[in-house]
Amino acid sequence: MLASRPQEGRGFLAGWRHADHALIVAAVAIASLGTLVVFSATRHRLKAQGLAETSTVNKQVLFVLIGLGVMLLMTLVDYRNLRALAPYLFAGTVFMLLAVIPLGTSVKGTQARFDLGPFQFQPSEWAKIAVVICVAAFCASFRGQLTGGQIIGVLLLSALPIGLIYQQPDLGTALVFMAILLGVLAVGGARPRHLAFLAAIAVTAVVLVLQLGVLKAYQLDRLGAFLDQQDSAQRVGYDVNPAKYNLNQSKIAIGSGGITGKGLFKGTQTNLAYVPEQSTDFVFTVVGEELGLFGSTLLIGLFGFIVWRVWRAAATARDLFGTLVCVGVLCMFVFQIFENIGMTMGIMPITGIPLPFVSYGGSSTLAAFAGLGLVLNVGMRRFS
Repeated sequence: MLASRPQEGRGFLAGWRHADHALIVAAVAIASLGTLVVFSATRHRLKAQGLAETSTVNKQVLFVLIGLGVMLLMTLVDYRNLRALAPYLFAGTVFMLLAVIPLGTSVKGTQARFDLGPFQFQPSEWAKIAVVICVAAFCASFRGQLTGGQIIGVLLLSALPIGLIYQQPDLGTALVFMAILLGVLAVGGARPRHLAFLAAIAVTAVVLVLQLGVLKAYQLDRLGAFLDQQDSAQRVGYDVNPAKYNLNQSKIAIGSGGITGKGLFKGTQTNLAYVPEQSTDFVFTVVGEELGLFGSTLLIGLFGFIVWRVWRAAATARDLFGTLVCVGVLCMFVFQIFENIGMTMGIMPITGIPLPFVSYGGSSTLAAFAGLGLVLNVGMRRFS
């Protein structure tokens, strides 16, 4: 008994020796680049408002530092103990998503955040991590052999948080949850015919949503901008369809960067604030304009490295639960990266999905690092 605590300490330190340090370095490198582009995207606007140029980037640096702390905390408790906490995590997630609808602050038509002084807390970002754990725990309990009834159970489990997030309304984040769900089911034991049936349901749901007028006007504008990009921003006008204006300016910014870019802090589109939401949803345009093809390729390469290391952690996990947790985080990252970068280039619909580790925002940055911490947790205990 007297020797148990030192042994536990040595066990944790031994586990950190097995942690994926390259994955941590890649995430820190992306987050560091993210702080630079956030500064570039915000400094001129803040100066024009008579505010300190560094006020936004200082917050982002703080978010990254706290995120690293959250990542470390996520590795302290053996991930296998999280299975017992899954029901409580689910209940807490649903409670926060319910509470934000009447009590949250409305920002640009979306009721998704709580105001906490100078900061904001967005429950839907943390709900991604909770749903990854809950769905992974549910599927792992059936040892990789999911029946039709069990898949319906997973769908019902996920329908409540997805529906609450859609009611905010936040279609983009709801789509992230669906990507997580399909990925975990595919690896967790769903048969091909089950996945084909789910795909058919998804396509049918999309058609019904478009035909029944469920979407808000601005959501239809965003979808229309993606499907019909022929009208120029000059003819359409920002007031008529802001989404087409955003997309047009986004493509101009990325295309004007060329091979090597205009140089950090020297982007014309960025300095003149032509691209709306450039520090959040359209942050990749700063990379494209100021760092060019080289900088964009470097960023995408770092994201690719993270995806590979997360997949490696899933493949080498000691149990099915660990594998499914990593797969859930992997699907979250892949969908957000592809959707965010794709929408800035006009190959994906415009949604309010942040670019992991890059976009400005406390909740999204901390949630990304929390997901990374889960993957590290699984990887460092693969021998225990």
